[in-house]
Amino acid sequence: MSTKLKAESLSFFESIIMGVAGSAPGFSIAVAISSLLLTAGTQSPNAVILFALPMLGIAAAYKGLNKKIPNAGAAYEWTKIGFGKFFGYFSGWALLIASMVFMVTGSVPLGTATIDLFDPSLADNVLLTTSIGAVWFVAIGLVLIAGIEITSKVQVVMSSIELLILFGISIAAFLHTGIDHAVTPFSWHWFGFDYHPATFAPSALIVVFLYWGWDVTANLSEETKSDPPNAAGNGGFLSVFVTIATFIAFTVATLMMFSLAAASGFSDNLIYHVAIAAGLGRAGAYAAALALILSSIATLETTMLQFSRTLFAMGRDRALPAYFGEVHEKTVTPVRTMYLLLAVGLVVIFVSSFTPTIGTILADSVKAIAVQASYYYGLAAFVCAWMYRDSYKESIGTFLHYAVVPALSAVALIALGLYAISTFDTVTKLVGIGGLVSGIVFYRRLGYRAGIPALART
Repeated sequence: MSTKLKAESLSFFESIIMGVAGSAPGFSIAVAISSLLLTAGTQSPNAVILFALPMLGIAAAYKGLNKKIPNAGAAYEWTKIGFGKFFGYFSGWALLIASMVFMVTGSVPLGTATIDLFDPSLADNVLLTTSIGAVWFVAIGLVLIAGIEITSKVQVVMSSIELLILFGISIAAFLHTGIDHAVTPFSWHWFGFDYHPATFAPSALIVVFLYWGWDVTANLSEETKSDPPNAAGNGGFLSVFVTIATFIAFTVATLMMFSLAAASGFSDNLIYHVAIAAGLGRAGAYAAALALILSSIATLETTMLQFSRTLFAMGRDRALPAYFGEVHEKTVTPVRTMYLLLAVGLVVIFVSSFTPTIGTILADSVKAIAVQASYYYGLAAFVCAWMYRDSYKESIGTFLHYAVVPALSAVALIALGLYAISTFDTVTKLVGIGGLVSGIVFYRRLGYRAGIPALART
């Protein structure tokens, strides 16, 4: 078997779509905006914008690093080069754990949305919901095993339909509230900075989760076309702006259409409730369910891609078993990593079926994922700042863009992650911290002997 992925498979446009699908605006709006409203209240629109700033700084770092070192391992590879094998290994491990936790977070809403198409009253049945989600999970995995080209084509179609539905429902919502149907009039105060001290960090953590996932474009850099230059890095950066727009639109529309108490309880599918309140009727309800299904499929797909490419890169580099560092001769994809993902993912989904409620599953996993993401995003941004530390000699703009902004963003995210851990309950600590620490077992046993691979040096 080969250790090279299929080059020149994704276009610049497909890279942008992959970035949008990774952040999954439909999925994130449906399951996480209500949690943000419960935490940040009327300051939620401010939170969506304010905490997008460090995420844009991280996206700038990824763009700068991908320009220098395109690699399927992305944050893992960059951190290893910048700070050594230990930190590089745990950067990759954090992404693997976050992706594994998301197998539950992403599969459960798929089950909920599927049930909503037939009998919404059954959506609170945890066993039924997770079982349907597991079926979707396996089906998506089989598409990825078929190859990156068919995967990207499916992704473009799904994400395009999803964005059209979200755009249509948000327009309908604003038209509805614009003709004296607003429960709460629009207020610029929503964009202010009137946080209760106890809500600031939890709000930031939820927003980190909202934006997490766009970096899949970097993991696909070895498979992305080289024209235009740095297509993968630029694709991820631009995709963040698309998700910012959709999150702000739905957050503001929700505050105008519902009381805060009602809106913060829509953790099943916020899009559905907005569509119904906007007067779109049964057609709007079906469209909302479809948007959630498509977005959940898309983000599960990109998360699986991140997991498989990171594990592939770590296997190729001998940071994890070399068995995972090879691709299938016919599909030119790391199918062995997908087999592992499907097996472990089904076990995790099965265990989650014993959780009392769907809301508990989502709340705990959102926090755990956000901490993992803050860690590996922050390390990658510090590496970018270090690599571009002397760029001021050539251009102040480049220095600010790739050194100063990423460094500030890294400080913000890592500080947030460290503070947030102190607020977690036992289950979330076990998943968020225990998952990361468990990597020590594999690190010590494997003895990680690899140096920097030839691909990274070029």
